[in-house]
Amino acid sequence: MRRREFITLGGAAVAWPLAARAQQTRPLPRIGYLSVGFGNLGADAFREGLRGFGYVEGQNLLVEYRRAGEPGQLDALAAELIASKVAIIVCGGSQATRAALAQTKTIPIVTLSSDPVAVGFVASLAKPGGNVTGVSLLAPEVAGKRLQLLKQLIPSIARVAVLWNPDDPTVHLSVEETRAAAATLALTLQILETRSADAMDGAVLAASNARAEAVVLMPTPLFDGRADEIARLAIQQRLPTLYSSKEAVKVGILMSYGADLVAVIRRQAYFVDRILKGAKPADLPVEEPTKFELAINLNTAKTLGLTIPDNLLATADEVIE
Repeated sequence: MRRREFITLGGAAVAWPLAARAQQTRPLPRIGYLSVGFGNLGADAFREGLRGFGYVEGQNLLVEYRRAGEPGQLDALAAELIASKVAIIVCGGSQATRAALAQTKTIPIVTLSSDPVAVGFVASLAKPGGNVTGVSLLAPEVAGKRLQLLKQLIPSIARVAVLWNPDDPTVHLSVEETRAAAATLALTLQILETRSADAMDGAVLAASNARAEAVVLMPTPLFDGRADEIARLAIQQRLPTLYSSKEAVKVGILMSYGADLVAVIRRQAYFVDRILKGAKPADLPVEEPTKFELAINLNTAKTLGLTIPDNLLATADEVIE
């Protein structure tokens, strides 16, 4: 072996262990996950999304999870994440996004919200322009479709209660869309505010006392995390329920129409991957769901004494029996 080759190989032999040691001591990227009311659904789906991009918590990525029991806790939890020096904040819902954005205009935020343009999170879907990007659920645009499905289920229906959380910035858009659809369908709406878990019992009871024939839930993480409780209360009052997420139908809500919530939460991992690799939120277009699903719970229908029309069953993407 020539002397030059020996020196090169010898130098590499020394350098390899040093490089390996340096790689082992390099701190792992740290991101935050901020949500309210999703229960374990959001965190579990997000972990699945991360695995799809090759991330394993504790091995090549650290995730700080903060879940608020009530929306009022979000500001303090967002501050905790910022203090822990996270590189990205992933938000489950508009309220979480608003809390994070109120405290930082520099840390990248990956949102999951109904209409991030309308509430000012981003300048436009194609060019977000700030430190926020992510996924839009398009909830306002499909709110009218839910009432149409309810009318298809119960053609004689005339009075519908609408439960909403006015503290969620994007729900106002869904309420207005629902009002417009109700006018077209000759439905009378009873709008009931539900700002906390403690208020849900009273809202469902108020709907029953006002002789509502069904309850429509406006999309919000507060309801996502407590869909089983709402379903149980509504069934006790003999009220059909309609929501945006099929996950809620799995725990007793009668019917849902909306984007696949688990799929869009998983998709947030794509934005995390791109940002960790150097992309800026301002340059990552906000994505919209391309598919909306109808789900029906036949067990709930049977309990309520309802027969689901064949044409509605035929169009359902998922039927819970």
